[in-house]
Amino acid sequence: MATQNSKLETQNSLYAQAGVDLQAGNRATKLIAAAVQSTFGPDVLSDVGSFGGLFSARRLGEMADPVLVASTDGVGTKTKVAAALNRWDTIGHDIVNHCLNDILVQGAIPLFFLDYVASARLDPAQIATIVTGVAEACRAVDCALLGGETAEMPGVYEPGAVDLVGTIVGVVDRAHIIDGGRIQAGDLILGLPSSGLHTNGYSLARKVLAGQDWLPPHPTLGQPIGEALLVPHRAYLNEVRQLWLAGIDVRGLAHITGGGLIDNPPRIFPAGLGAIIRQGSWPILPIFDLIQQLGQISDQEMAHVFNLGLGMLVIVPPDQATTALAVLSYEAFIVGEILPGPSQVTIRP
Repeated sequence: MATQNSKLETQNSLYAQAGVDLQAGNRATKLIAAAVQSTFGPDVLSDVGSFGGLFSARRLGEMADPVLVASTDGVGTKTKVAAALNRWDTIGHDIVNHCLNDILVQGAIPLFFLDYVASARLDPAQIATIVTGVAEACRAVDCALLGGETAEMPGVYEPGAVDLVGTIVGVVDRAHIIDGGRIQAGDLILGLPSSGLHTNGYSLARKVLAGQDWLPPHPTLGQPIGEALLVPHRAYLNEVRQLWLAGIDVRGLAHITGGGLIDNPPRIFPAGLGAIIRQGSWPILPIFDLIQQLGQISDQEMAHVFNLGLGMLVIVPPDQATTALAVLSYEAFIVGEILPGPSQVTIRP
């Protein structure tokens, strides 16, 4: 036994010399265990460290024709902002809320989430902070953090770099799938405010803002640039649920991610229908004004890269728009309408 232990220690030492610290991985698992377990409900049948996560399908029996909806995404180069500020408590919220919104647009509610965190060198405290954020966001929307992977890959990732990816699985009754097929000419578009850049456009934003000091409060933002860039991606499950419970006919939902206000809405338009979004119908967040000014970026490119303050678009019949605004406590805006024409978005005054 002593010989085997000595051999194992030698192997671990050689592996560490190659850049992978198995002990760091074990420490990270212990640090995140409580946070992950805090998301478990009665449907979770496995514990932290299992080879696969077990989740009971009993809730699916409550639906007439349950359909699973899944999505995978990452937070992109927002991790570069977190690294620059050495602040890791927000990006876990970003990945959960981004993936949640992606399945919400089809009418799905979340069941469970899986995360993937990778770096060149594993820092247990850093990983624990990120995954704690993931767990907090999962708890907020009643979603189990069922499992994940922490990978240490020197040579694949640059020193100091972190990659964060997530997968969500949700469910919707087939009769309640939202696919945009019922959208009609004359329907109005409600815009739900974003909290900031969310998880898109950071490569351009970082380039434009590279010469600025991100730490002190910025006079036009009322907060440091770094804080404005790290504001977590907003989740819209509660708002959409409020509309459903109020009987609002939600005919389409568009999550404004990569491609901005130009590319995302047409993904749900039926053939022969397009949309006009009217400038000035919602407040554009100061961080976008700053990026546009410093980068001398055209209005068209800004709308193609960023959400410009609108994180989710909700398409409703015109006779329900006023009621929908009241349901949302007027924390939304009528920003446009559906019109006959090419399947595209035109932004104009």
